[in-house]
Parts: sequence; C-alpha cells; structure tokens
Amino acid sequence: MGRFSLPEEAPKGLDSPVTAKAIKYMARIQVKLFELTNGRIGSKWRIGAGFRKPVPTLLLEHRGRKSGRLFTTPLLYLESGAELVIVASQGGLPKHPQWYFNLMAYPETHVHLKGRRGVPVTARVATAGERDELWPRLVELYADFAKYQAWTDREIPVVVLAPR
Repeated sequence: MGRFSLPEEAPKGLDSPVTAKAIKYMARIQVKLFELTNGRIGSKWRIGAGFRKPVPTLLLEHRGRKSGRLFTTPLLYLESGAELVIVASQGGLPKHPQWYFNLMAYPETHVHLKGRRGVPVTARVATAGERDELWPRLVELYADFAKYQAWTDREIPVVVLAPR
C-alpha cells in the first residue's frame, strides 16, 4: 500500500456515529464557506484522491422527503456536456446517503457552482448504459470512487442533473 492509498477494505469506524457527526460538521463548514465566498473557497475537494488532483464540488439543495426541510450538501461532480453528474457513494457505506432518497422524492432542485448560485436542475438516476459510460470517467475524476464501490455490496448510484 502506497503512502496515500486506501486499504482494500473499508476502514473500521467509517460508519460510526462519531465519524458521521464529524463528516456532517465538516460539510456544514464547507457549505458556509462556499456560500460566503460564492465558491472561491469550498469549490474543490482536496481529500483522499483529491489531495493531488483536486475535484470540483457543487452544493446540492434537496428537500427532506419526510420533513420537507431544505438541506444543502457539498458533492463532487463531473461535467458531461450540459449535465452535471454526482455519485451517491457515501464513502462506500452499506446504505445510500439521505440526499439521494430526498432527490428521488423531489428531483427538481437547484445547485450552486463556483460563481453561480441557484442553478435549476432535474435529477435522475443514470441508466445502466449511461452508468457504464460515466463510471470510468468518474473514477478518473476521483479514484477513490473505485475503492468505495469495492467496499460495498450495493451498486453506487450515479445521478445526472439536467439543466431546466
């Protein structure tokens, strides 16, 4: 294993409540910094595979399917023509992230990109063919996606955000 490589199995404690709280707290800080600076800070992911090859980050608005409350989540994204592509990896945990279920319930939403706020989009899960085409590009963008897929039994959803 290289200096910056990840283990072949998911690290122990990745799904612990303490880790979940830490991730949630760090995400809130990233959202605030992104919003305050219009993306000058917080629009690049520099952790894991992003350390040497920073990855673009957007802010995804999503409405709680049970609460109706509006949430904002920072996510890595790939540009594919006019569409944006995001990944419901949740770090390779066994369950899909909450934002994914919220987005499936309320697919019309907005994203914030560096210098652009409130971009209207409609979300949908990539078809099997689209996923086959997009997955290698996503792994090229952020190599850790391949590790996350290896760590879980679920197929990690690829979500396409189409402009409206």
